[in-house]
Amino acid sequence: MSVATVSHLTVRYGTKTAIDDLSVEFPSGCVGLLGANGAGKTTLLNTLLGFLHPKVGDCQVLGLNVATDPLKIRQRVGLMPERDCHIPGMNAVTFVAYAGELAGMPAPEAMRRAHEMLEYVELGEERYRNVETYSTGMKQRIKLAQALVHGPKLIFLDEPTNGLDPAGRDHMLKLVRSISHGKDVSVIVSSHILPDIERVCDSVVVLRTGRLSQQGSVASLQQTEGRQIDVELRLPSPEFLAAMVRRGAEVISDTGSRCRLRLEKDDPGREVFAAALEARAEVRGFKPAMRSLEDVFMEAAE
Repeated sequence: MSVATVSHLTVRYGTKTAIDDLSVEFPSGCVGLLGANGAGKTTLLNTLLGFLHPKVGDCQVLGLNVATDPLKIRQRVGLMPERDCHIPGMNAVTFVAYAGELAGMPAPEAMRRAHEMLEYVELGEERYRNVETYSTGMKQRIKLAQALVHGPKLIFLDEPTNGLDPAGRDHMLKLVRSISHGKDVSVIVSSHILPDIERVCDSVVVLRTGRLSQQGSVASLQQTEGRQIDVELRLPSPEFLAAMVRRGAEVISDTGSRCRLRLEKDDPGREVFAAALEARAEVRGFKPAMRSLEDVFMEAAE
C-alpha cells in the first residue's frame, strides 16, 4: 500500500528545474529519501505538503490530492523540518501544544498530547524550559514531538540527525525506528547520511537532479550481481588472491586482509579453503557479499 504517489511531477524555481518528470510511489513503513544536495529531496517534501505548486504532474498523499486538499493533508501528516522551527519565548510544552492546535486539535487535547509526546522523546523534565535554551539534540527531539502531537499516520523527517553527536544521533534513530515499526505510523526520512538510512529504513528512493535514479527495498538493492563473497584473512596475502584467480575467481576489491571476489562455483567455500591451504594463508571468515547503501548511492550518482 502506498502512502504517497507522484505522477509525472515537474517543479521549477524560475528557470531552474528542481523536480523533472518524476513518477514514484512511497510504500508504507519507513522509506529513505536519498540524494545529493540539490537532488530535489526537500522540494519533493514541500510539494507533497502543498507548500509548492508544481508546473506539471499530480501528487496523492494518504489518498488525498495535493492540489485540491493541501490543508487536509497537513492535518494528517507530520513534518520535522531541517531548520529549527521553535518560537522564541515559548516553553516546550506550550510550543508542542500550539503545533497540535494548528493541526485542528482542541486546546485541552493538544496540551494533553503535548505532555505525552515530550515524555516520549524524553524531554518531560525539561518541558517548562524555553526552547531557545535547548541543546541541538533537544531541539531536534522537540521538532519530532511537534510532528507527532496530532497523531499523524505519516511523518516527513528532513535530516533528523543533523548536527547531533554520536549519542544524540543514536537516540534519534532509535526513536525513528520505534515510531515506524511499533506505532503504525509511516515515515519518509530525507537524509544524506547513508548509515542512518541503512539502520532504520525498509526501502529507499534515490533522486538524482530531480529524477528517480533507483528505488526498492534496502535488502534487494544491497544484493550483488552474480556470486560474490567477502573473505577476511588474518594477514594480507597476494598469494591467496593469485590462487583464487587460478580457480576462476575475479577480484572485485582488495583492502589488505579483506577482499571481495566473484566466483561462479556451487561451493565457493571449498575453493576459498583450498586456495588458503595452497597460499599458507589463514581465513578468519567469509560470507556472501552485500553492497552498502553507499555503493548504491554512488552508482545512482554516476
